[in-house]
Amino acid sequence: MNNKLIFGKNTTFDDAINMLDLNGNGVLPVVDSFNMLTGIITDGDIRKAILNKRLDLEHIINKNPYKLNINSSRSQIISYLKKVHRRHLPLVDDDNQFIEMFTLDDENFNIKPNWVVIMAGGMGVRLGHLTKDVPKPMLKVGNKPVIECIIDMFISHGFNKFMISVNYKAEVIKEYLKDGRDFGVEICYIEETKRLGTGGALSLITEKLQDPFIVTNGDVLSSFSYGNLLDYHNREQSIATMCIKKDSYQIPYGVVNVDEEGNIITIQEKLIKEFFINAGIYVLCPSVLDFIPKNEFYNLPELFELLNSKNKVVKTFQINGYWIDIGRPSDYEKVQRDHL
Repeated sequence: MNNKLIFGKNTTFDDAINMLDLNGNGVLPVVDSFNMLTGIITDGDIRKAILNKRLDLEHIINKNPYKLNINSSRSQIISYLKKVHRRHLPLVDDDNQFIEMFTLDDENFNIKPNWVVIMAGGMGVRLGHLTKDVPKPMLKVGNKPVIECIIDMFISHGFNKFMISVNYKAEVIKEYLKDGRDFGVEICYIEETKRLGTGGALSLITEKLQDPFIVTNGDVLSSFSYGNLLDYHNREQSIATMCIKKDSYQIPYGVVNVDEEGNIITIQEKLIKEFFINAGIYVLCPSVLDFIPKNEFYNLPELFELLNSKNKVVKTFQINGYWIDIGRPSDYEKVQRDHL
């Protein structure tokens, strides 16, 4: 529904709650007696007001909401909402007259039920002084921390539920992201009291997972279709899928192939070797959690080896888009150049 609250001196807190409940979408546009947009009220604003015991609407109304002109195209609106991490947007005319409230849900936007687990507990020792005061996922790329860039990418593909595994300087990450509300997502934390590796931390998940979930390292930036990854995982009936990336290395010397008697067969100058590397992004079915030892150091590649030995269906998914692991200072410098 698209009810609006006409705000005046006699408008009460109960009026706002009742109208918000009637809308049923978690947001209430607020206008003055001339239908000029005054602001919006969300469910979150109401909860904060009750907790702070401050129920006067003047302080509850967000009087500077994101908004767009009614003449904006639907693709422009959806793109803007993704950019500002919001699901609701008031649309106004050229005179700031309120026209309607646009919501992503109304557009059948494909919000996925799958959780994304971001491994953000590492110390980043290879980055030296860069991670002395901040954890690696909080290093800036442009004006955003790496972890926010990761979340942004998943948001753009319809994901809005995140678990973040934290250990080293956990308070820095938690203070920045909080519960995710400021970014339009849901965030909870997996607290590592000791280093547990990329797999061991998953043993601390308490959420009852129903769908396959994605695990990504907190220092990996990538750009590809996570929807296609999930579709592939489900189509192949895989219990665990590892993303891989083709890489290459040029041997700086001539490679000499010889037979058993020492005779030269071929000489190849500066041979290029191609191979696949683990990209640090995985899709796992909830059932794999039963194979992970509780509260012990354990890395995910070990899980894949174990599942493979038990004849479980494990697959790889090749990434062809952008991918970089910010593990060394040279990698961090490269991603800064790429961003520019």
